[in-house]
Amino acid sequence: MSDRRRSWWGWGWEDQTPDAAQTQAIAGVVAKRFGIDDFEIHPPVALDDLDLRAPRLDPPAALADLCSTTPYDRAGHTHGKSYRDIVRNVRGELTYPPDVVARPTTEADVVALLDWCASIGAAAIPYGGGSSVVGGVEADIGDDYAGAVSIDLTALDRVVEIDRTSRAARIQGGALGPVLEDQLRPHGLTLRHFPQSFEFSTLGGWLATRSGGHYASVYTHIDDLVESMRVVTPTGISESRRLPGSGAGPSPDRWFLGSEGTLGIITEAWMRLQDRPVHRGSAAVHFPDLATGAEAVRALSQAALFPTNCRLLDPGEAAGSAGTTDGSAVLVLGFESAHHQVEPWLEVALEECRDHGGVLPALPRYRADTGPARETADAGSGAVEAWRNAFLRAPYGRDALVTMSVIAETFETACTWEDFGALHEGVTRAVTDAVDEICGGGTISCRFTHVYPDGPAPYFTVMAPSRWGSELTQWAEIKAAASEALLANGGTITHHHAVGRDHRRWYDRQRPDRFASALRATKADLDPESILNPGVLIDP
Repeated sequence: MSDRRRSWWGWGWEDQTPDAAQTQAIAGVVAKRFGIDDFEIHPPVALDDLDLRAPRLDPPAALADLCSTTPYDRAGHTHGKSYRDIVRNVRGELTYPPDVVARPTTEADVVALLDWCASIGAAAIPYGGGSSVVGGVEADIGDDYAGAVSIDLTALDRVVEIDRTSRAARIQGGALGPVLEDQLRPHGLTLRHFPQSFEFSTLGGWLATRSGGHYASVYTHIDDLVESMRVVTPTGISESRRLPGSGAGPSPDRWFLGSEGTLGIITEAWMRLQDRPVHRGSAAVHFPDLATGAEAVRALSQAALFPTNCRLLDPGEAAGSAGTTDGSAVLVLGFESAHHQVEPWLEVALEECRDHGGVLPALPRYRADTGPARETADAGSGAVEAWRNAFLRAPYGRDALVTMSVIAETFETACTWEDFGALHEGVTRAVTDAVDEICGGGTISCRFTHVYPDGPAPYFTVMAPSRWGSELTQWAEIKAAASEALLANGGTITHHHAVGRDHRRWYDRQRPDRFASALRATKADLDPESILNPGVLIDP
């Protein structure tokens, strides 16, 4: 593992990036979908051929060992992992590389780095795993700063303390998902927060962006798992009291949850844990269309069954991600528990689905991890397993699509059940019209990633053939059409992807004006020189 490297230009590991043959195979499938003869594939610019701006900062001797100015480090920390980011990386357009990449190993290092940035007028960009898909880690800071320092927190990656009695742990903010879980596993515990970016994102990043995990109900957002937080700001350290709950005024943690690196750097947090699940059950339920499936999911979400997984895929998503060929919408449904068998809960949920027109092509599947797997059928989870594998591999496939000038973008929201029908229709129509006009055609599909008693979190995927050199202009027009439609139809501009720079202008319209004023006042108090992530959430 020591020789394994992250891709500087794309998602994940270099050795997992689709090779030339795999990329060509993907191109064949996509060309057939769009009725195009073939795609020209444009490999990414080589690292050695990048023309990076020379570093403008020279770290002081006391911090030199923490800092790097190598092309690999600077290029890899220039962008996040959004479609727009990958397009620019493939072309070699790294306009705003950080001048220095710093890797603190202690909280004192974080303090020293912020002090240095403040003293010389440099911007400080907090960086976790770099998986932002909204422009949240880019040093696009204007001309008022001496330079930019990307502060990579991944060396602060330890589970420092475990309170087994209270089932909680004190964890450093730079711990990547697998690193965190590896340290909890010997204790039979888990944070049980698994976003799609799990392998390449950190606890601090999850907290700073109010991350949504894989699980569809109950503890979906990282917010609900926080006991207390410790945050380094340019004017001092803020640490909240560790409590299961408190009514003592506004919550201090709420200032920093979702602050996206603009108010401080999260160095530690006490997090609520769970016992590792033992019993699992899953099934795939087919519905004639998305609207029928949505009614079933609404009933499930309001029945206090709290499924672990409750992902509804429209026919397009089901065909592409779950291998479904009958034109059905598919509900990927699952339950798990550390303490009891889940068959009764899953059977009640499946009965609810049948009452709403759902059909089970195969029997559900159950498993107990404490002994030999107990199967009620050899089949039953084919669509579930296909969806899971596609879910984890999707970002790598997206990168391959970028090299062949295919727009492959996602956007997510949340709305009330009452508004869902109109939102789905309005967004689908607006994006379809935009794609037809801009690209000459394409596809849009929808799935639910999370469900609540009062509404779902719809997640849309757009694919369309583009023109080499015009992708970003076309992407921007489609993105604007989608974002306008979300706000116009009662949705939020983001449910779990965060705001960053890409959603900023719609976030400004969504948030209350009085709150914006309070946020600016807080920023001025905690970060008087406006060095932290300038341009994200609020202007410097």
